[in-house]
Amino acid sequence: MPGSCYVALSGMRTRLAELDRLAADIANVSTAGYKAERATTAQSDRPDFDRALSAAIDVGEGATRVDFRAGAIAPTGRDLDLAIDGPGMFVVATPDGDRYTRDGRFVRRTDGVLTTADGHVVQGTAGPIRLGTGPVTIDPDGAVRSGGVLGGQLKVVEFDDLAALTRENTYMFRADGASPSPASESEVRSGALEQSNVSLVDRIATMTGVSRTFESLQRAMSILSNDVDARAITELGRRG
Repeated sequence: MPGSCYVALSGMRTRLAELDRLAADIANVSTAGYKAERATTAQSDRPDFDRALSAAIDVGEGATRVDFRAGAIAPTGRDLDLAIDGPGMFVVATPDGDRYTRDGRFVRRTDGVLTTADGHVVQGTAGPIRLGTGPVTIDPDGAVRSGGVLGGQLKVVEFDDLAALTRENTYMFRADGASPSPASESEVRSGALEQSNVSLVDRIATMTGVSRTFESLQRAMSILSNDVDARAITELGRRG
């Protein structure tokens, strides 16, 4: 296969990966607290092909970066729907350790413990938050009361560099080596959720451009693999 075919193939592979990321963003456009993801491409010089990719590919996937810009805060009227106004994040306990999220769709477990929708315990400043019976009210500083009785205070933290966080699933992040600090620039908003920061119009426009580029590379590869090679074989046959 000629080298130009490898160039086209590498471009197609990176576009496929980008289409997967765009599809994930579009699928989560209505997911509370979801953050869009951006990616770059990286050059792979020919002397490094065998070691880096085991194939002759000119372009590879580069680093990805989560877009942590805040989404709009929309009222829901549900007392356990919470949003953070500011850069802070809620702390959630999982079997693998603490995780961090902007998704505030919380529920009261049968024993009164506050959890995420999928059962992970929401951390308070003094451990799990336990709610009694009665209406729930949540103050901007994260103090949680049910029936007027304090059940705990939400643990909201901030990071000096959000880029240090790694996405673990749709709504949770882990801090690999980064140390959180108590929130100083964030307030909790009760009865509201932060919307996804995905712009559907932007993502669809980007997907259209990526798709067209993929199709162009596909056509180029077809021409290089079929027409050019066939013509070369014909001309060489005539000379023979």
